[in-house]
Amino acid sequence: MPLKTRPYDSAEYLETEEDFADYLALAAESGDPQELAHALGVVARARGISDVARQTGLSRQAIYKALSGEGNPEFATIMKVADVLGYRVAFVGKNADPVELPLSKAS
Repeated sequence: MPLKTRPYDSAEYLETEEDFADYLALAAESGDPQELAHALGVVARARGISDVARQTGLSRQAIYKALSGEGNPEFATIMKVADVLGYRVAFVGKNADPVELPLSKAS
């Protein structure tokens, strides 16, 4: 009897705000824009893609396509999704020490 497998989906294992933040931080460290877009998509799916779509004004299909890791999303799409997920895009110097930011959303 052949072994049955299924694709690995990181979204199934991300449960807490700390999980989301760590996952995105690791993807950002890679410097690969496709990896970061994919990670943002994984977090969006873990949180609930329908809610993210409603809050951004984008369709679920547009979010899936843009953040698949295969797409080439507009920066505006990245910003909208990050905002809805409670994150912001920030630029730091390459040689700067990492800064620990609180994980809670600003009120």
